[in-house]
Amino acid sequence: MQSPPSLYIVPTPIGNLADITQRAIEVLAMVDVVAAEDTRHSSVLLNHLQIKANLLALHDHNEQQRADALIARVQQGQSVALISDAGTPLISDPGYHLVTRCREAGVRVIPLPGACAAITALSASGLPTDRFTFEGFLPAKEKARDDRLTQLQDETRTLIFYESPRRLLETVQALARLYGERQIVVARELTKTFESFQSLPAPAMVEWLAADSNRCRGEIVLMIAGAKPDPDAIPSEVLRTLALLQKELPLKRAAALTAEIHGVKKNALYKLGLEQASVYSEGT
Repeated sequence: MQSPPSLYIVPTPIGNLADITQRAIEVLAMVDVVAAEDTRHSSVLLNHLQIKANLLALHDHNEQQRADALIARVQQGQSVALISDAGTPLISDPGYHLVTRCREAGVRVIPLPGACAAITALSASGLPTDRFTFEGFLPAKEKARDDRLTQLQDETRTLIFYESPRRLLETVQALARLYGERQIVVARELTKTFESFQSLPAPAMVEWLAADSNRCRGEIVLMIAGAKPDPDAIPSEVLRTLALLQKELPLKRAAALTAEIHGVKKNALYKLGLEQASVYSEGT
């Protein structure tokens, strides 16, 4: 394979080692340097492929420092392959800073198609695939996680997350609390021996996961059906803006500003504010 010096983005298998492409094998065998998230982990794959590569560690903690050195290698005539522990680099994995710096420096970046856990899971989930959003990992802390899920409550696209085994049950409990009966799919150990998919409404998923701790083990992709659009519903983001402005302004002015910010009808917001004030006064 002959090609100008470049940075290659090379996907690797997410489980089954047979899922690597022939082109990926050829690139890994051809390049001068393989930048790997974990050199020990990647050595297993390269040994399986019988490729002797010059491995260099590139991970979250050293990526910005290593980027310039790798760019210099390409500018000197070498080619570099970027791989992560599994799947497509940059998708919840290191590589963003390196690719950005390469683009800024005029270094050619060549992406290869290949395995991606989010897309693999979505294709077999039974949830709508025409519109979806990948959100990566949710925040680890409870409040930040719940805030993020609340922000996504009105999202009509299928939601895709990666989640850790130790946080899966708590995250699904939060989804049951915030999203009600929304359908959830948990995909585990994709392409591996114990690959599994489970699809249940959120409350039932909580019970299913809690019944057996083994159901939270492995590499996990968590998917949630999008919200059903309600043409008359006011998005939660708009409601949050109205509530914040009401703390400082009269309802009429708060409704007008909220309407201007979000492009909604101020009369509907004003009416909602009056209804909420009425409920509050009755409750007190």
